[in-house]
Amino acid sequence: MNARQPLQQNAAQPSGDDRYLAVTHEVFNQPPALEDYNLFEQDRALQEAVNREGATGATDDLKQFGALAGAAETIELGFRANENKPAFNTHDRFGHRIDQVDFHPAYHQLMATAMENGLHSSPWANPGKGAHVARAAKYYMHSQVEAAHCCPITMTFAAVPSIRKQPELAAIWEDKILANSYDPRNVPDSEKQSVTIGMAMTEKQGGSDVRANTTRAYAIGAEGPGQAYELVGHKWFVSAPMCDAFLVLAQTKSGLSCFLMPRWRPDGSKNPWQVQRLKNKMGNIANASSEAELRGALSWMVGEEGRGVPTIIEMVAMTRFDCMIGSSAGMRQALAQASHHCHHRSAFGNRLSEQPLMQNVLADLALESEAALAYTMRIARSLDNQHLEHERLLARLATPVGKYWICKRTPNHAYEAMECIGGSGVMEDCIMPRLLRESPVNAIWEGSGNVQCLDTLRALHKEPDTLDAFFSEAAEARGSDARFDRFLAQLQNDFADISDFEYRARNLVDRLALLMQASLLIRNSDPAVADAFCASRLEYNGGLNYGNLPSGTNPAAIIKRATPVVG
Repeated sequence: MNARQPLQQNAAQPSGDDRYLAVTHEVFNQPPALEDYNLFEQDRALQEAVNREGATGATDDLKQFGALAGAAETIELGFRANENKPAFNTHDRFGHRIDQVDFHPAYHQLMATAMENGLHSSPWANPGKGAHVARAAKYYMHSQVEAAHCCPITMTFAAVPSIRKQPELAAIWEDKILANSYDPRNVPDSEKQSVTIGMAMTEKQGGSDVRANTTRAYAIGAEGPGQAYELVGHKWFVSAPMCDAFLVLAQTKSGLSCFLMPRWRPDGSKNPWQVQRLKNKMGNIANASSEAELRGALSWMVGEEGRGVPTIIEMVAMTRFDCMIGSSAGMRQALAQASHHCHHRSAFGNRLSEQPLMQNVLADLALESEAALAYTMRIARSLDNQHLEHERLLARLATPVGKYWICKRTPNHAYEAMECIGGSGVMEDCIMPRLLRESPVNAIWEGSGNVQCLDTLRALHKEPDTLDAFFSEAAEARGSDARFDRFLAQLQNDFADISDFEYRARNLVDRLALLMQASLLIRNSDPAVADAFCASRLEYNGGLNYGNLPSGTNPAAIIKRATPVVG
């Protein structure tokens, strides 16, 4: 038979029989893609938090950014950036050392979007009412698109308070740090109008114990703050090596000190710090992290000699806050995917989102997500009001508590949302595998869970008033829910003696976080959300897994509040 001739229909085949047609079935009972929606307008909890915490004036800007973040083209950039890992080249083709990190164009587009919208700069360039709240809302939406590239955005943002401790260095660098443009070229900073800043603290032998660092700093001439040094040593984590300068910790004769180390020397020559390799990470794929040898790298001391940790801790506090935003964003995107899927998917004769057991799971995930956002945005308001003693004290204690709790809750949240979607959620053309791989990162980086608990203890010892500020803030909800009142009283009683706090730290910090989240939801959220949160989190009458909301709660109302309406 001629291959080009159509098959003759079998005479016995009944008319309308489509057994031999190319189209074998119609695709149905599948959700539309969660794209081309507004991440701000479809997130009631976010809108309420922005208004509540003082950034109502940014609403129009946030709506525009929400539309950009939810556009199909923007979402696609996140997939492309993660499918193409950064590549590293030590030398150019002529043999010159360049330490060049190459990225997919999608990564650069995401970086440009972030920097053009001030995610790295806005509270410093335009301080005022709601500046940190508005910036946190943008970061929250942008992180849902792609989290890994937010690492250099965060470090650039967080470096400003530390660099300002050395005014002569700030005079050189700050305008370029705050510029709302993106220049990825590997050229001297003198040739650029905008720069990014990274960090190099950790060494192999010490990890979180940076005081065990062995990298040495040698004065070129005069010693002390603002003076030039050469750094010699090895850094186990340099995040991110494509940045234009880095805050680095190194030892001087007076102890651990902080330095600003540029990628290039002022004369245009390559600064002799050399990337050894890029880290092969399970998550955070689109971003580059590295190991580096410092072979006499030129740098300038920032802050007081021997006070490197207090100097750089200003940066670390901001990066920890961004970890809270990023983890909250991961929860929101996981919940949006799961609730959207279940709203459009039917099984066993009913829509998934209307089946009691699935409702319990979805509502429980929604509680976790909204509580994380409420806590994070409350701390954003504190950052906007550091001139008020209550807000300063609250932020000092609530930041390590929130970083510990919110980031640690994210991995299981991501997995449970993936399970709501089922087998399709495990496929790499779905965002869920990326959210799952990304979920442990914020809990481990910028100080793991134990480090945050120890920092909480440090705050209590150095400034006992931080605990008073925390309890005072939480107690604003007293009298509204008996379960909350009992929880508050018991926790205050347990803090009467903290002699063995280090051993009990995780239990106490867990409960501090739950107390603040419950207080914020009681005071500000939908009654169904607050009631279910108190019932499931404060009385521990359920199990450890999601989907343990007790009878009498209103899961349908919680799910409706949290589900984006698309398609």
